[in-house]
Amino acid sequence: MPFRSALSGINAAAQELRIIGNNVSNAGTTGFKQSRANFSDVYAASSSGGTANSIGAGVRLSSVDQLFTQGNIGFTDSKLDMAINGGGFFILEDNGSRVYSRSGQFQADRDGFIVNSNDQKMIVNVADENGSITGAAGPLQLDSSNIPPSSTTLVEASVNLDSGKEPPTTYPFDPERPSSFTHSTSLTIYDSLGTPHLQSLYYVKSPNANEWEMHTFVDGKHLKGPVDPATGLYNPDKITFDGAGALATINGVAVPPGKISYAPFDTGSGADPMEITMDLQGAIPITQFGGAFTVNGIKQNGYTSGRLTGIDIDDTGIVRARFTNGQNRTLGQVTLANFSNPNGMRQLGDSNWAESFDSGPALIGTPGSGSLGLIQSGALEGSNVDLTGQLVNMITAQRNFQANAQVISTADTVTQTVINIR
Repeated sequence: MPFRSALSGINAAAQELRIIGNNVSNAGTTGFKQSRANFSDVYAASSSGGTANSIGAGVRLSSVDQLFTQGNIGFTDSKLDMAINGGGFFILEDNGSRVYSRSGQFQADRDGFIVNSNDQKMIVNVADENGSITGAAGPLQLDSSNIPPSSTTLVEASVNLDSGKEPPTTYPFDPERPSSFTHSTSLTIYDSLGTPHLQSLYYVKSPNANEWEMHTFVDGKHLKGPVDPATGLYNPDKITFDGAGALATINGVAVPPGKISYAPFDTGSGADPMEITMDLQGAIPITQFGGAFTVNGIKQNGYTSGRLTGIDIDDTGIVRARFTNGQNRTLGQVTLANFSNPNGMRQLGDSNWAESFDSGPALIGTPGSGSLGLIQSGALEGSNVDLTGQLVNMITAQRNFQANAQVISTADTVTQTVINIR
């Protein structure tokens, strides 16, 4: 009688419905991957091995596969939310062991570690204090303390001095008298305490062709000393240009290097004495062309203290912290793991998987390398459950359940008929 075969069919349909129910219930779970039931027919083994007249003994659930297809990516308001666009898993630390997940819902805990809702820490390639990625794996931690200030040591002032200008009508040079200089500009520099100071640059056209005088002041103090009492003159830096408008000499010395170093000076703020070098041949060199005076770029390498204001994560997983003083610091790089056989991974729940013998060892790399996908910050990967397909599968499983139940009912009727034979 086919009772046992029909019963195996009922069990198979019930198991498929359980799988479908799990898929449907997790349709809104971040990073969830839907499962699929694989069934195999069952045949009773015979001693002779003949199968010509064998009748199947039913069906069994041979395996449950997870489909690691890409889920839809939706954007959020949190930069710490991350989605993997492509293959791979986030690497998490769970009480000393490693687990893997596609769910990128992260936040900072009270100690600044980046964790998920299960307090599992995200593993990255950490950076050293200079912001260089070291390759050493460890948890990512945000430091909310102030970063110390840094004193200005290098200033690059890129300007174009108008070659058509005549020497000033007022002599000698006096920063308080605009008619005594040709051009001027200024910038903010910082001492070792992070205190800002005003650096002013004055350019005076010389009667000599292609020659200029440059005066550098900080908070009104000339960096080459005060006015000479005997002459009433400031001691300038003299710069000359060639016939093409390029810098030729500084204080009689041919360039390169094109730098002027000033003696240490006290700012009066209690900070360490400042030592400043002016680079006139930086990324954009100083020029003397026949055009208007133009400031092409002014930059310096100092900054005041700063507090953490936010982080940015690019598509290769580089995590950078932004501070109130305009500085950026690299904290680390997100690492991903992939497996030769992801279906062989052991499911742990909470959208986590673990490495197993069937999955093979974790293949760890940076986003965008090998088979690993890229990182989308401020986004989450949704479940890959296709609800329409699941509903169709549900109807099919229901019909299978009913059909097998009908087989049992029919077999019962036949058996009852045989029993009633007299």
